[in-house]
Amino acid sequence: MSTATLHESGAPTKAEAKLASESSCRLARYARRDLKLQIAGKTGEAITLPAAAVRLLVRALAEMAAGHAVTLTPTRTELTSQQAAEVLGVSRPFLVKSLDGGKIPSRKVGTHRRVRFSDLLAYRQQTDQRRLQTLEELTAQAQQLKMGY
Repeated sequence: MSTATLHESGAPTKAEAKLASESSCRLARYARRDLKLQIAGKTGEAITLPAAAVRLLVRALAEMAAGHAVTLTPTRTELTSQQAAEVLGVSRPFLVKSLDGGKIPSRKVGTHRRVRFSDLLAYRQQTDQRRLQTLEELTAQAQQLKMGY
């Protein structure tokens, strides 16, 4: 799995968080277009970052500014059932039931389950959409019954 963390603990230092905050604010105004950067130093080399990479960098810097660890995970990455459960914020037994029930695609490597990160993201998005739809239905029902909401 390809990941990148800041330190052994993963959390940025206070100085790094402050610098990340300043940097994310300054970079955010350029997040809608490709960004050409001049590298300081003798060569003065210039590089161009795609707008999507700039947005990703701004988001990572904002997380660092909040004192959070940042990990980069490609969507094609396969996770263990424990890692997948942690991504979704559920218990491993709950996740395994979801996998065995076919709610989330997975495969077995020997006796171990593997889940694609992209499938987890799709499942989470579907779950969030169902949750929002249910809340809208409950709100409409409460208004219809004049419950004061």
